[in-house]
Amino acid sequence: MTGSAGAQGPGAEGSGPEGSGLGWGAPLGKPTTTLLLRHGQTELSGMRRFSGRTDIPLTKEGIKQAAQAARRLAGSGAAAVITSPLQRARRTAEAVAEATGAPLVVYEEFMEAEFGAWQGLTFAEAGKKWPDELAAWAASPDAAPPDGESFAMVAMRVLTGLDRLMDAYRHQTTIVVSHVTPIKTLVCRALLAPPEAMFRMNLDVASLCHIDCFDNGSAVIRSFNDTCHLQPRRGRR
Repeated sequence: MTGSAGAQGPGAEGSGPEGSGLGWGAPLGKPTTTLLLRHGQTELSGMRRFSGRTDIPLTKEGIKQAAQAARRLAGSGAAAVITSPLQRARRTAEAVAEATGAPLVVYEEFMEAEFGAWQGLTFAEAGKKWPDELAAWAASPDAAPPDGESFAMVAMRVLTGLDRLMDAYRHQTTIVVSHVTPIKTLVCRALLAPPEAMFRMNLDVASLCHIDCFDNGSAVIRSFNDTCHLQPRRGRR
């Protein structure tokens, strides 16, 4: 839901209640809550280019977005702010860690996908030079860009990171600052959706997703692509 957190958005008081269940199902116990934050704007994200492992900084607007997200998450009660090591994520995470007072922890597993020869290109530019490879990549999670990672490879390391997080912060709230592909991978896992579903998801810069994970392996998505904190504040009357 773009621009809306629903009834309770990330960091909202009382979100993720203990004993909550799936629909009409039995209570599932206390969740491990992950608030997934995509990094702020970069020059490449503004042009909708493959960024991948290119370690580019935030733009001025991206720094502003990081501060807005940090204000939104200040009262989240997070036990840790977990970040990809790439500077666009880390700079965003540093703003959030300062606002929350939570320690900053780097997880290599939550780095963006390696797009190889496509890094810095638009989808159209990659398709013009590598039409067959791009079509295969869009059709199968096992296909990879030239010199890059497949979605299947990304999923293996991202879900390894999730297991690590679940062990270290079970029944607590963490903020994970990452990138499009890892965040969409975690959303697909929560929905039991195939990797191809990622092409049907829009994830804006500095957007938030809220996922509750339970000890039995199930999960609930409570919000997706929430950008309320980026909207201009209305003046008081």
